[in-house]
Amino acid sequence: MNKDQILLGHGDGGRLTRNLVEDIFAKAFANPALKPLADAALIRFGRAQLAFTTDSYVVKPIFFPGGDIGQLAVFGTCNDLAVMGSKPVYLSCGFILEEGLELDTLKKVVGSMKLSAQKAGVKLVTGDTKVVERGSGDKIFINTAGIGERLAWPSMGSRLKPGDEILLSGTVGDHGIAVLCARGELKFSLPVESDCGPVWPMVKALRRSGIKVKWMRDPTRGGVAGALNELANGRDFGIEVFEDKIPLTPAVDSACEVLGLDPLYLANEGKVICIVQKGQAEPARKILRKFNSGRSAEIFGRVIPDPKGKVIAKTGIGGARMLSMPAGAPLPRIC
Repeated sequence: MNKDQILLGHGDGGRLTRNLVEDIFAKAFANPALKPLADAALIRFGRAQLAFTTDSYVVKPIFFPGGDIGQLAVFGTCNDLAVMGSKPVYLSCGFILEEGLELDTLKKVVGSMKLSAQKAGVKLVTGDTKVVERGSGDKIFINTAGIGERLAWPSMGSRLKPGDEILLSGTVGDHGIAVLCARGELKFSLPVESDCGPVWPMVKALRRSGIKVKWMRDPTRGGVAGALNELANGRDFGIEVFEDKIPLTPAVDSACEVLGLDPLYLANEGKVICIVQKGQAEPARKILRKFNSGRSAEIFGRVIPDPKGKVIAKTGIGGARMLSMPAGAPLPRIC
């Protein structure tokens, strides 16, 4: 491994990504809005309170069961706004196209983005297009930026206390396994589709209910384990999750068993982790289960006093194991 060069692992959402961001980008661009390194920056513009985010999508292949790169670009950016308690409102879109890309493919991706934006309730209001020489890209890369209207502001973990409860809105690992299947590397008799979709309707329902949501995150690259490690790192509390409460589809469960993958590290593109005040998890789960995307919602963990800064998984037979920050995702170019 050459430590002086960019590796694929730097883009996988794990420890290498975090180190790259903290050592280079965060130092160079340091300012109060950037400091939290959250899914979106929370900013003020005059009297307006906004959330602002950006993301780039290089998924391979560009079409996969349950979605495509265009759908992923819209919902992924909207979800980063939603988990910051903000209603997605506007998007920008930048296309980097490789010479030789078929126009019919581009039209299909753009059509998917149009339908996804309508479903998410956002407008695409500005954009850009660049073309690179054949062999200099991989068909199509998309960058999106999003602006959201701040309606609620989770504390991003600063007020978490032992006993606070952790929910997951649905089954994990669907997106990661769906992309793996689309690459032709895996075949299952049971269908596996990406969970690519908007989480704002669920977030909005929790807000309207008065549930005390203290922290939210959509567990994309790095999965559930990566998101929880980012939260716990350096804090005066720990996280405990219960493996027998992790919702999984039979196909994803089988794939992980065959390939030796841990579903807690697989990417998701339409799920949300919520930490709520002690005693409010069951009402929150009932709210999430009213949505098709939340019908498998489970209470799967809690905040604990020790070990501080760590994430522990309790097994169904009473054992325990440490969930460390992933060095990199099991699959590159997952989103």
